[in-house]
Amino acid sequence: MINFDTFASLPHAITLLGMSGVGKTVLSTSLRRSTNWYHYSADYRIGTRYLSENIIDNIKFKIMHMGDPFVANLLRSDSIYINHNITVDNLDPVSTFLGMFGDGAKGGLDKQTFRERQDMYRRAEIASMIDVGGFIRKAWEIYRCDNFINDASGSLCEIVKPDDPADPVIAALRKDTLIVYIKPDKIYEEALRKRAHSHPKPLFYNPDFITPRLQDEPEDGAGIDPVGFARPLFPQLVQFRRPRYEQIADKFGFTIEADQLFDEANSDVEDPVSGRFMEKLYKIVMEQSQQAPHMAENLAIYMQSCEKRQLAREQDK
Repeated sequence: MINFDTFASLPHAITLLGMSGVGKTVLSTSLRRSTNWYHYSADYRIGTRYLSENIIDNIKFKIMHMGDPFVANLLRSDSIYINHNITVDNLDPVSTFLGMFGDGAKGGLDKQTFRERQDMYRRAEIASMIDVGGFIRKAWEIYRCDNFINDASGSLCEIVKPDDPADPVIAALRKDTLIVYIKPDKIYEEALRKRAHSHPKPLFYNPDFITPRLQDEPEDGAGIDPVGFARPLFPQLVQFRRPRYEQIADKFGFTIEADQLFDEANSDVEDPVSGRFMEKLYKIVMEQSQQAPHMAENLAIYMQSCEKRQLAREQDK
């Protein structure tokens, strides 16, 4: 069995799996700011690479239909230009483009537009996960970041076949990263529900989940309050996603309890977050890999990818 010091010294690449709001971005940001980790944000990649043009076109469309000829004429004559300001810490343009189903007068999208944007996001999210391997290499080659954290979208479990090792996203992530599911306990889940109820936001929904819930709604969304429609979906979505997360983690990764990951000690500014995270990560992978042969295989696959990265970097120096 590999000891902690050897494990910690490897060039790590971790994919965080879990519900929106469970702490993936909080942890990723802490690792980025405290030590030499590269923070790969799925939604940042989606917004700046795969949906960038669509996001900007949507903003232009809104401006051209505001009824303000002054601004419209400036835009039409190329006297001004429009761009988004997506950052890892500000992903609002992605959410606003994804939108919510409902009455257009209340900021909602009709069924056809809503479905089109859901599918556009699905394809963009798949592409962003396939890109991870290339960014692990670039994180080292360009920035000399020792470690890599993949801050995956909460909907990752909905764009894959969670039991299929040949699924292109699962195969890509498993090849280059350690998949770690941050599992919320009941207290965490309740906190997520309360947050989603008070501040509902646009989300991607698996067609199997959203199609029956749209079935009896008007095609144009007339009379449907977008927030009112979205608000009750989140508790149902938690129930829908939980077994998919667990299936991915059980077959292809590992599980860490949210309350174990984010304990009081983890907020100690005198001890870097990465140090505590690595200790916790080592503990769970060692324990769980000894519980089942397929988890030992998951660890072995990951260790091989780390050793391959380490060898390539030694040759690159």
